[in-house]
Amino acid sequence: MEPKDKCLHFYNICYLFLICLFRSCTDILHCLIFTLVILSYVALGIVAWLHGDPRKMIHPTDSYGQFCGQKGTSNAKPILFYFNILKCTNPAVLINLHMIFVGLLISLAVSLVFILLLRFTAGLLLWTTIMAALLLLAYGMWYCSTVWSQLRYRQGSEVAILEVGLQTDLQIYLQLRQTWIIFLIEASIFLMLIFLRRRVLMAVTLLREASKAISYIMSTLFFPVITFILLTICISYWGFIAIYLASSGEAVYKVMSPDVSCPYVNSTCNPETFYRTNISNSALCLGSKCLFAFYGGETSYHRCLFLLQLSNLFVFLWLVNFSLALEQCTLAGTFASYYWAKRKPQDIPPCPLFLSFNRAIRYHTGSLAFGALILSVAQLFRIILEYLEQRLKCVDNTLSRFLLCCLKCCFWCLEKFLRYMNCNAYIMVAIYGKNFCTSAREAFFLLMRNAVRVAVLDRLTDFLLFLGKVLIAGGVGVVAFFFFTNKIPVIQEEVPSLNYYWVPILTVVIGAYLIAHSFFSIYAMCVDTLFLCFCDDLERNDGSSNKPYFMSPELHRILGKSNQIQ
Repeated sequence: MEPKDKCLHFYNICYLFLICLFRSCTDILHCLIFTLVILSYVALGIVAWLHGDPRKMIHPTDSYGQFCGQKGTSNAKPILFYFNILKCTNPAVLINLHMIFVGLLISLAVSLVFILLLRFTAGLLLWTTIMAALLLLAYGMWYCSTVWSQLRYRQGSEVAILEVGLQTDLQIYLQLRQTWIIFLIEASIFLMLIFLRRRVLMAVTLLREASKAISYIMSTLFFPVITFILLTICISYWGFIAIYLASSGEAVYKVMSPDVSCPYVNSTCNPETFYRTNISNSALCLGSKCLFAFYGGETSYHRCLFLLQLSNLFVFLWLVNFSLALEQCTLAGTFASYYWAKRKPQDIPPCPLFLSFNRAIRYHTGSLAFGALILSVAQLFRIILEYLEQRLKCVDNTLSRFLLCCLKCCFWCLEKFLRYMNCNAYIMVAIYGKNFCTSAREAFFLLMRNAVRVAVLDRLTDFLLFLGKVLIAGGVGVVAFFFFTNKIPVIQEEVPSLNYYWVPILTVVIGAYLIAHSFFSIYAMCVDTLFLCFCDDLERNDGSSNKPYFMSPELHRILGKSNQIQ
């Protein structure tokens, strides 16, 4: 190693050491609140476990509240058939098909190879798609203008969309000139974005750079396993609490009488003491019985069951969003260490994924919890609106349906915006170690100063990754279809006998799509991180010897060409 290279290497080590030395805990208050909520969540699980009995939801009961078909009870009749709902959830049905797992392993390998090959094929895929999109957009603009010109002479086509209002028949909107004008404008906007060749070229270079970064830090491809484990724990614990809370009611018995004039009908009773009371001996209540009615209760605990279920749902959303935020912040810190390395890959610190994970847990738990909390509140409101819509379906009120539709649309947009801003805020938290609000503000204004680049890069990245997911899931699905329908003569003996082959095929397709999504989410996070670092690099440095760029030579060449054109 030359003396100059040794100095640069020593400088990078000192820089990383100073970053870790002066990095401090952020959003401590939210970290403490998050810790208290987790402890309260554990306490809620204990309370639900003490009061609940899942058998109430699984097994049927007779008129006396006794479980049917269970050993040790008076209803244990060996000849009588009882339907066991647990057999529907038995995974052994799918496990016995060892070829489903083969298909999922194939999709995993193809996803990995696809991401690594994007380093060489991203440009070809994108430019081929862009040429196809140009042809489709040209045809779409011609068709929209043709239909609009035909509607000019049709009576009633000049009515505005707002005057028509919400209609279930979409053909009504297609008869309006304003609709086709909107389509024409949207096609023109997409066409303008496609002709931003330099921006597209920069996006392609960033996509290649992301694939290169992943190839240098292959450990990032295995981090979704940790996220999967965390999400599995969250979902299992939420289901555990939900089931035990739903089954924590006590058996409630009501007086049932053949004579409707009995004054004690539907009143609460105790079957053990019922026949020692005067109710059954009353002249109006002869033949009355104390029978099981439902599970419930009149205690304060039973009256708060709905609020406890709502709390269970909210904390579950918070924990899920925190797990995803931890993954995003960890990956962002890892890929940022790649970008800010002067020489790639020599100056990338050892074990960058572990170092980034350690920083995220040690210093930024509060920031991640704060961002996850904001997103969880928006998601909870969306779920409440869905619940209200289901309850108000029987009410024929156009105004209420319209307001609910508007609120659902607003909260859907809010959730998408918060999810996008949280992701970029976590990137800034991972890079500079500031609190959540400061990082979100800096990320927002940095994106606004590069709005055109953001629009082009986001659309191209989303489309490329979606295309990759569809190709992988569709390809594996086609292979699964030929296999399970005995269309491959070489391995016909390995095909199990199936009554309905679409079940394993759909299982393979859905599993392949989810596997591809987990891999491509890493790639998308890498692209977003490198893009923010790139924009920040442009603003902090000027390419001089005193302030050199940290970007790769490929990005530097693209930037130089763009500056020459501008």
